Amino acid sequence: MAPDTDTTVATDTIVTVTDQARAKVLEIRGNEPEPESLGLRIEVVGASGVEYAYDLAFEALTEAAEGDSVVTTDGLPVIVPADSVDKLRGATLDLPANANQGGLVIRNPNRPDPLAGVELDLHGDIADKVRQLLDQAVNPMLAAHGGFASLVGVEDTKVFLSMGGGCQGCAVSAMTLREGIETQIRAAIPEVTEIIDVTDHDAGENPYYSE
Repeated sequence: MAPDTDTTVATDTIVTVTDQARAKVLEIRGNEPEPESLGLRIEVVGASGVEYAYDLAFEALTEAAEGDSVVTTDGLPVIVPADSVDKLRGATLDLPANANQGGLVIRNPNRPDPLAGVELDLHGDIADKVRQLLDQAVNPMLAAHGGFASLVGVEDTKVFLSMGGGCQGCAVSAMTLREGIETQIRAAIPEVTEIIDVTDHDAGENPYYSE
């Protein structure tokens, strides 16, 4: 979706809003006093495991601070606070794929850094370091979603991992591995050249690939 020319502040679009989500938000905003003076504020307020946590609320456009991103597209101003811009860049606000599920969903390609603030003690060969990284940093985060990651094996500098628990069969587990865990392994153990997901998504309580 190209940015609309009706822009409150000259900036690039941080969060794309689908037509369906925009219609829903505008409908809700219509019940607010002076709706035309309000924008939808989308803010990252923390992290839950390997996902960001968000707060969405209507806010007066005059309350936007210097450095905030404020972009109006088709009548809906979207406000992203300055400290959330990089965390939300490229995200999409949409309706849930399941029509029976209410609310809105944010599909965000960005992930929090599970190693932030964690003091790692990694030693030994690649296999030892990967196990220690999973135990010390990654799995405590995944546990919030009932999941875990396991080392299956190491071949030269290639690492083979699998996702289990609540992550096995989950539609986003591959994304979690690719964009979250893989990034952290490469940062903490630079000698690793490739991370391969060998999760059996046909197994588990909610097999992703089953019909």
